[in-house]
Amino acid sequence: MKLIHQSGDLSNDDRRVSLAIGMFDGVHIGHQQVLRQAIEDSNRNKGRSVAVTFDRHPTIITAPDRAPALLQTLSQRLRAIESLGVDATLLIEFDEEFSRKPGAEFVHELTDCFGTTQSICVGTNFTFGHQRDSSIELLDTLGRALGFQVQGLQAVSLGSQPVSSTRIRAAVREGHLDEARQMLGRSFAIEGIVIKGEGRGHELGFPTANLDGTGLALPPNGVYTAQARLTQSTHRAVLNIGLCPTLANPASALQVEVHLLDFNADLYGQTIEIEPIERLRDEQRFASIDELAAQISSDIAHARTLF
Repeated sequence: MKLIHQSGDLSNDDRRVSLAIGMFDGVHIGHQQVLRQAIEDSNRNKGRSVAVTFDRHPTIITAPDRAPALLQTLSQRLRAIESLGVDATLLIEFDEEFSRKPGAEFVHELTDCFGTTQSICVGTNFTFGHQRDSSIELLDTLGRALGFQVQGLQAVSLGSQPVSSTRIRAAVREGHLDEARQMLGRSFAIEGIVIKGEGRGHELGFPTANLDGTGLALPPNGVYTAQARLTQSTHRAVLNIGLCPTLANPASALQVEVHLLDFNADLYGQTIEIEPIERLRDEQRFASIDELAAQISSDIAHARTLF
C-alpha cells in the first residue's frame, strides 16, 4: 500500500479512483465493508482504491474535552487498512485550518486532485465538513454534478445492534474482549513505544516493558495473560494495567506494563503490540512488597498453565 499525504503524490495515470472516506478507528467489520466496496469498485473499473483518513481523531481539534479514547494507534490503523488490499491511503493532517473547510469544498478538492473519481464509499451516517455541515445527501448531490457514484453502506449489526467504534470502546472498557474481537474482526491489541519506567519491576525480579497508554482505549485495571508482538518475534507475557497501589508512591496515571516470559533484552524505544488474552485477577493492594512479589510469581506460574 502506498501512503500519501496529498493526492498529487499518487502517480498520475488514466486509471479511475474509488475512494473510501472515514476516520476508521478500529477498522472494524463495518469499516471493512466500506473499504472493500472501494476495492471492489476499483477492480471492476480497472482502477485504484484509495482510503482517505485523518492523522488524528477530528474531535481532538474540534472538541478536545470530548475526544474519545482510540482503539488503535495510527500505525495500527494503517496496517489494518493495508491488510484489506487497498492500493493507497491518503492521510490528511486534521488541523484547525482543515476543520474549517466546508464539506462541498473538501469533496471538490479531492475529486479535482485525483482526476477521474469513479466512486466514493462511506457509511450511511457519514458526516463531514466544518461543524459537520455535510452528509451523504450532499455527497449524492455532488456525485450527480461531478460524475461519481456514491456508495452509502448500511452499518453492520452484531447481536441486533450496529457495530461502531463507540460500542467497541465500551466493550473494551468493560472487559468484554471477546465481544470486541467479534466487532473488530480480529483481537484487540494495545500498541506503544517502550518508555523508561521506575525500574520497580526489575527490583522485584520481574522486569517489565512500560508503555504510554495515554489516549488509548484500555481494558479494566488488572492482570492479564497476553501475547507481546515485537517487530520480529512474538512472546508469551503477563500484562498489568493499573496504578501500582502497593508501592510506596503509587502512580498518578494509569500504568501499562508487560513482563515477557523467558525473555531478557533491552526494549527501550521499540514498538510493542500487546494482545490481552485472559484476565487473571483484579488489581490489588498488598500489605508488603514481599507479598506483591509472591503474587506476581504466582500470576506468572498461573499464566504458564494457560498458554
